[in-house]
Formats: sequence, C-alpha cells, structure tokens
Amino acid sequence: MFGAVVVGIGIAGCVRIRDILAPLPGSPAEKLTIRGFISRRSLDPQQGICQIPIQEALSRDDIQVAFICTENMLHEENIRAFLQAGKHVCVEYPMTMDYKAAVELVDFAEKKGVILHEEHIELLSEDYKALKREVEGKVLQEGTLHFTGGPLKPGSGFPAFSGIARLTWLVELFGELSVTAATVDLHSDRNYSKMTATLLTLDNRPLTWIEERGPNLHRAKHINFQFDTCTLTQIPATSRGAVGLFMQDLTYFSAKLMDQVSQEELQREKKRVLHCLKLAERIQQVCQG
Repeated sequence: MFGAVVVGIGIAGCVRIRDILAPLPGSPAEKLTIRGFISRRSLDPQQGICQIPIQEALSRDDIQVAFICTENMLHEENIRAFLQAGKHVCVEYPMTMDYKAAVELVDFAEKKGVILHEEHIELLSEDYKALKREVEGKVLQEGTLHFTGGPLKPGSGFPAFSGIARLTWLVELFGELSVTAATVDLHSDRNYSKMTATLLTLDNRPLTWIEERGPNLHRAKHINFQFDTCTLTQIPATSRGAVGLFMQDLTYFSAKLMDQVSQEELQREKKRVLHCLKLAERIQQVCQG
C-alpha cells in the first residue's frame, strides 16, 4: 500500500480524498490509502480524515505519496519539499510558473527515483476524445480555440499557465508549436482578462489561442479548425463518461506508482508537459514585452 497525504483542501483536494477513500474497484488506485491532509487553515476532519502538519507528512515513513492541490503559485515549493523527502508527487496543473524550475523538478524526481505526475484531466474528457477522433487524419490549414470562463482566483498565475489545459489540447491535437505573437488585456478592477496567443505548427499552420475570463462569462470552449477537407466549428456532443475525470487520473497515477506505464509513454508525457510549460512561459514573456 502507498500511504498518501493531500495538500490543500479546496474542491480538487476534497475530490482527491473522496476518490482515494472509494477507488475504482480492481484498479491500481486500490493500492492507495489516505493518511491525512494538510492545510494552512486549522480544520476539522474532512470525510473522516484528520489534518496533520506538513513536517510530519514529510518525515513519516508510512506516507509515500503527496497530492498537491494548492493554489498554482504554491505548487513548486510543495513539490520540491516532497521530492526532497523522497515522496511521489501528483500535482494539479500547472506544475510550476517557470519552465526552468519545471525541468529541475522533473530531473530531481528522476534522480530520487520517484514519480512526479502533472494532472491533465482535460485529456481524459469525452469531448476531447471525440474531438481527437474528428481531427485524426485531417490536414490543418488554420484554427482558433477560444476559452471563456469566470474570473481567476488569486494565486492562479498568468493566463498562459492557469489555462495550460487548453494549450495542452492544441499540442496533443496538432503537435509541437511555436509562439509568434501574444497580447494580454488585464483589468483587475473588473476581474477581466483576455490573452491572445498566435502559434505555429511544425508545418507553419497558424493557430490562435484565446483565454478570456470575466464575471459574466460562461465556461465554454469555442473552436474553428479549418482542414483541407472540412471545417470544425463545434466540439462533438458526447455523453458523460462512466468514470469521473479525477478518478481516471488517480488510476493512471497509481499505475505509474506500480510500474504499469511504459517508459515510452512516460517519456512522451514528460516531453509534452515540458513543451507546454515552455510555450506558456514564452507567451508570458511576449505579452510582457
């Protein structure tokens, strides 16, 4: 069994506790057991699980795994602390707000012989899987992905990092990208932000990624992908998957812990994660001049 601690008790942290307590039957996640949770606040037990100090979690031999579910800005320092203690880490995206730091953490995890997993539930969603099938085999001419949603919470970071799930979609659909232009419009007084990034595929096909957030914006993804044979303007309608997204991610992470994921797949994922973080950093640099 792998003893686990959850760091951060927001929505994601509570879902992690719930899923570890009731894992998918017959899945690798059954090998996890929850030992406690960590929070900056002093809290009563959550779902029957007690709060423990971070130093206790770092030193206990019966805790081998940490789930980092804090604000984005705090991910890096928590990852570093648990890796230093020789613990496996599952962190909500983005791993860090700094590409160089991400490379250092990935290398550090490998030297320690532990797993560092960045959650990407957006790649497990039924709408993404359906879109992936639609795109398969088609030749892109140009495209746009426009995301809208409510205001970002404090500590979320620059939009290219907080919205890295959308960037990950584009990289998984169309391959490695480069940044040619980027702008950002920030109005903190109105809780409004709009980032626009112009990207190029390896075939020099343009993609525009827009990340727009504000108080009256509904959460939605709008696409316009023009191919040699057709144009996609809607994500295919799908029914909800039988297994929740966080449960799917928990099962996949647990399979890594049990050495059930091939080295080829691990290296492909590592390359994609670091590529997306490098793109996000480049977009931020261009936006900030």
